[in-house]
Amino acid sequence: MFISSPDAPKLPSVSVSPSAEIVEGSSVTLTCSSDANPAAKYTWYKKNGDPDLHPLSKEPQLVFSSIQSSDSGEYYCTAENELGRTTSEYIYIDVTYAPKLPSVSVRPSAEIVEGSSVTLTCSSDANPAANYTWYKEKQKLIQGPEGVYHFSSISSEDRGNYSCKSENQHGVINSSLFIDVQYAPRLPSVSVSPSAEIVEGSSVNLTCSSDANPAANYTWYKEKQKLLQGQRHIYHFSAISSEDRGNYSCKPANQYGEIMSSSVSVDVQCEYKI
Repeated sequence: MFISSPDAPKLPSVSVSPSAEIVEGSSVTLTCSSDANPAAKYTWYKKNGDPDLHPLSKEPQLVFSSIQSSDSGEYYCTAENELGRTTSEYIYIDVTYAPKLPSVSVRPSAEIVEGSSVTLTCSSDANPAANYTWYKEKQKLIQGPEGVYHFSSISSEDRGNYSCKSENQHGVINSSLFIDVQYAPRLPSVSVSPSAEIVEGSSVNLTCSSDANPAANYTWYKEKQKLLQGQRHIYHFSAISSEDRGNYSCKPANQYGEIMSSSVSVDVQCEYKI
């Protein structure tokens, strides 16, 4: 009859199931085993820099029913009986996962003025690292691992909705933002309504049109003499007279600039009475 001698636990071996890639949400089991007589009792720990580590399990197996990205890290187990205690080597658990919701940022974060340098940055926690694709209104702009899109001199045409797609083999997720580009007024045009012959006593509108962001204030002039200033881009004659005959122009302005229109001639025909 063979009687084995009492023995302290040997160096524990640790195994992981599944042994292939560990994906977030899957079931994972760590198993600790050691030759010992009498049989060892096992305790599982996660290395986290805390000298007063709290045991995760006091079973031979440490089971994650739905492993999370936060479970990534180094694990070890101890095997103990009344003759001694031994500690396994560390095993690193690398949990792969789809990108989290990307964070999108704009530099500068203040007002964006036409002609300035602007950088859009997209970042997303992912394992393995994500690839990024930038879009403007669903049109692809750039793709790569950096997540950065740069305007060396942004223009008013760049104003709009931008989105960043973050993806790896485990999933895809998008974030979006709106870029508002501020700019000085464009060269205005002046129109006259009615466009046909203007008869004394009729109602006439002069309209000044200029693209600007923010919206422009308008100043109206007759022969370089100021008539009206404010947000109204229409100058109205309720009953035009022959004295209103002349050249009119408008000047739109905002905090980024101002520009004078070409002048338009208003010719008022006298109403003859018999």
